[in-house]
Amino acid sequence: MSSRTRDRHAFLNPSAIPADDGVRPLFQVIPIPYEATVSYGHGTARGPRAILDAARYLEEFDGRSIPGEAGIRVRPAVRVAGRRPTQLFSAITKAVRETAGEGSIPVLLGGEHSITAGAVRAFAGARRRLGVVHFDAHSDLRDTYQGSRHSHACAIRRVLDLGVPVFQIGVRSFDRHDPEVRRRLRVGHLDADEIARRGIPKTILPAGFPRDIYISFDIDAFDCSLMPSTGTPEPGGLFWNDAIAALERVVRRRRVVGFDVVELAPIRGLHAPDYVAARLVYSIMGMIVRGMA
Repeated sequence: MSSRTRDRHAFLNPSAIPADDGVRPLFQVIPIPYEATVSYGHGTARGPRAILDAARYLEEFDGRSIPGEAGIRVRPAVRVAGRRPTQLFSAITKAVRETAGEGSIPVLLGGEHSITAGAVRAFAGARRRLGVVHFDAHSDLRDTYQGSRHSHACAIRRVLDLGVPVFQIGVRSFDRHDPEVRRRLRVGHLDADEIARRGIPKTILPAGFPRDIYISFDIDAFDCSLMPSTGTPEPGGLFWNDAIAALERVVRRRRVVGFDVVELAPIRGLHAPDYVAARLVYSIMGMIVRGMA
């Protein structure tokens, strides 16, 4: 790979493009090393760095295109230390608004899943209809968990509080109240058991779901045999090809305004899951770029 090529692919070489070079990249990556409410395994604070480190070993050609040619810049990580949850989420909203205001698509690397509502809030107040497509092993629809409304287990409930419709994919671990909450709040879903029985349908999102979408991908949507590096692993999840097929069918004929990949908790000495997460980020970028062609 030439030095010139590396200069154009900041996701592969995060220090390559200075923040003030005047080039407007299509994607700006925002690391958010947040870990406060994890309820089983730990390590999400190390997730963004692990994804960026693994990304250095990605091939530029993703099998169909070279997403990096659209321009990718990595922003400084959002400061987490010393901030209360509401302060952090406000800082996330600000960073996402700045990125979108510069004409780039924000790509958030978590960190725990509670960061998602802060990102969505940056778009929810705009003059547009926005929908959130949520990949996860868990519904994250609790109003509170372990005494906190800002828990990772409440991430999608806080999105719904913003009046944003949600469609969930891959869920297979439920709170006893989830069916009623889904019905009352009109949360669409394609759960893991249905995918196991019928595969990925050609059309996933319902008619009338907003054209502008934000994708939130909790890494535990993958089966735990593929993705052990997460705090709350679950069997019966998505494997790579089904996840990519679902994402491609979600992105088709829609405009992705931003996305996040969250809940990676790296395991020392086990680098394959970090690479899977990095490849996922780059693959979603490729889908977006090809959809704009």
